Amino acid sequence: MTKKTNVVFVLSDDQGLWAAGCYGNPEIRTPNIDRLAATGMRFTNFFVASPVCSPSRATFMTGRISSQHGVHDWIRAGNTGPDAASYLESETTYTDVLAANGWRCGLSGKWHLGNSQLAQHGFSHWFTHAQGGGPYNDAPMVRDGELVTAPGYVTHAITDDALAYLQSCDGREEPFYLSVHYTAPHSPWTGHPQEIVDSYEDCTFASCPQEEIHPWAVGHSLSESCLGNREMLKGYFAAVTAMDADIGRLVDKLEEMGVREETLVVFVSDNGFSCGHHGFWGKGNGTYPPNMYENSVKVPFIISQPGRIAEGAVQEEMVSAYDFMPTLLDWLELPLPAGDNLPGQSFAPLLEGEGLGREEVVVYDEYGGTRMVRTREWKYVHRYPDGPHELYDLVHDPGERENLAEAPEQAECVRALKGQLEMWFARYVVVGKDGLDFDVRGAGQMRPIGTEWPDDGREPFAQRD
Repeated sequence: MTKKTNVVFVLSDDQGLWAAGCYGNPEIRTPNIDRLAATGMRFTNFFVASPVCSPSRATFMTGRISSQHGVHDWIRAGNTGPDAASYLESETTYTDVLAANGWRCGLSGKWHLGNSQLAQHGFSHWFTHAQGGGPYNDAPMVRDGELVTAPGYVTHAITDDALAYLQSCDGREEPFYLSVHYTAPHSPWTGHPQEIVDSYEDCTFASCPQEEIHPWAVGHSLSESCLGNREMLKGYFAAVTAMDADIGRLVDKLEEMGVREETLVVFVSDNGFSCGHHGFWGKGNGTYPPNMYENSVKVPFIISQPGRIAEGAVQEEMVSAYDFMPTLLDWLELPLPAGDNLPGQSFAPLLEGEGLGREEVVVYDEYGGTRMVRTREWKYVHRYPDGPHELYDLVHDPGERENLAEAPEQAECVRALKGQLEMWFARYVVVGKDGLDFDVRGAGQMRPIGTEWPDDGREPFAQRD
């Protein structure tokens, strides 16, 4: 019997599509991400299903959208301690499927889907960030259910744990799966290796234009403190470059173990990010109302397995994070969970140099009452209940500068795209978890939807000041 394929899934945090050398940025140094692209396939149109971390991560794990799994915003509270709740308790994740079929599953890094002290969903190894973010040095982590402080730089601590896990898998008969979830390059953009920070001293940062503040970002502390701030740009770039070096350590370890060609390596970010682009710093909740700009919803996605996936390939097909679970299970020849009404489809044929067999390619996004439909030519963003709405002609306006939603000549286009959007969501939304039913403002989710909670007046979603 052919040995089963190992998987290493590397997830960065708040990394824009633009923030890697292999994606055309000559300023930021990412030789090991570039190395993965050179030994695999780089996607130029990979979309997350929600432009904020926790809901996006939940979709990667389950293949379901926010209005199915119920994670609609970043999880603000209840990650550890007696109030901790597991947000995916009723969901089947792809790691559940892997574990049930003989894979040994490990997690090193950020979870941020509730109850960081509980190993869950098939993971037998569990070293995770206690919260969703925090200081880059002496970070609060969880090992074997206990709160610990990881000495030193947290990117290195995550990598060291991941390398130890890989070593423990060396020579074992069963295949391994490893999630390496970095907190980089999420804020804060301080505390990074000083020699790397200093190496960007003379960078012009032409790849990050510091535009006039976006009207929807006025009053947003992140944008107001970071726009035009070179130290923050140096810190963001340094966080990426430091993480990149540790990705190189992971790939080196796979080669040292002699399993590189038996291991599928995936690199992706949980959401995009703007560092001054469009006049704000942040992602989907970097503005209010939330935004669906390309920088927020598109992320780097690289997938590599030498000998099976063409090396140095570039894939321009549009795919989404909700397609990832069907693709991974297809690649590993494992069944999809029954009855979950998954919205995605496998793009494994693309990895083998084939087409998907569909003429029209459309992706969808949601963040509370903000929903997006994206074709190759158009993007329509509808904000329930009463706008503002946006329409962009991406062929002639790829920078999304001219909103055509109110243009009389585009009324039919708006009507068609809105109808398409609503039909798609009607097919997949789970009653009781529909994002349109909740006041999601980007300030964090306080508890799982549909669960009992102490009568302390706490709302399910935190409100902006």
